[in-house]
Amino acid sequence: MQLVRLGNTLVSFAGTIVGGLAARGAGVQIPWSLWVLLLLAATSTAFVTAGGNVINDLLDRESDRINHPDRPLVTGTISLAVARWTAAGLLIGAVAVSVPVVLVRPLVGVLLAAALGTLLSYEFRLKSAGFGGNLLVASLTGLVFLYGGAASGMPLAVAPFALMALFATLSREVIKDMEDLIGDVNRRTLPRVRGMATASAVARGSVATALGLSVLPLLVLLRIGTVAGVMYTGLVLVADALFVVSVVWLPSRLHLEQTLSKAAMAVALVAFLAVAFR
Repeated sequence: MQLVRLGNTLVSFAGTIVGGLAARGAGVQIPWSLWVLLLLAATSTAFVTAGGNVINDLLDRESDRINHPDRPLVTGTISLAVARWTAAGLLIGAVAVSVPVVLVRPLVGVLLAAALGTLLSYEFRLKSAGFGGNLLVASLTGLVFLYGGAASGMPLAVAPFALMALFATLSREVIKDMEDLIGDVNRRTLPRVRGMATASAVARGSVATALGLSVLPLLVLLRIGTVAGVMYTGLVLVADALFVVSVVWLPSRLHLEQTLSKAAMAVALVAFLAVAFR
C-alpha cells in the first residue's frame, strides 16, 4: 500500500467517478450500465496511478534516500524485482479493464493512451526537466476528470474541473519541488534553476488561476439559487480558502503548505461532486 501510495490511488479512483457523475448531472440516479462503465474506468485510472507511483519510486531511489527515507524501496522492505513486476502488472491491468469501456466510448481509449504516454515520458525522460515535468503531472490530474466524463459520454462538461485540477496540482508539484530541493540534485527543478522566489510566484499564480476557474461551473452548469449551486458555492469557497493559505507562507513552512494544498484538493473533489446533483 505504501509503494503504490494508496491514498493517491483512491483519490484517482474517486476523481474518475466524480468526473462521470458531474458530467451527467443526474446525481447517482444513472443506469447500472453506466455505473459499470464508470467503475471500470475508475479502476483503470487507479491502476495507472498506482503503476506510475511504483515507477516513480524505482527511478527516484537515490533522491528518496534523502527526501523520503521511509519508502519501501529505500528501506528494502520490497525488492526491486517485485516492484518492477508490480508496475508492469498494474499498467497492463489498466489497459485490460478499460477494454469494455473503450468498446462503448472510444474516446476513453484515446485518453488512456495519452495518459500512459504522458506518464512514461515524464518518468523516463522529462522528470529531470523540472517545470516541464510539473506540467505533465498536472495534466495527468486533469485527465482524470476528462476520463470519467468520457466514460459517461460527456467529457466537455467537466473541462472546467479538469483545468482547475491542472492548475491546483501544478501549484502543489512546485511546492513539492521546493520541499525536496536538497535531495533533487539530478533534476533541474524550478526552485533549483530559478530560485525559491520564482517558484513561489509560480505556485501562487497557479492557485490564482485555479481560483478564477472555480467560478466557471456557476456560469455554465449551475444556478446559484439551486441546491447544487449552493452546495458547490459553499464547498468551493472552502477549497479556495485552503488553496490561498497553501501559498501564503511560501517559501517557508513547505510541508504544511503542501498538506494544505492536498486538503484543498480533497474539498474541491466534493465540490465537483455537488455538480452531479444539478
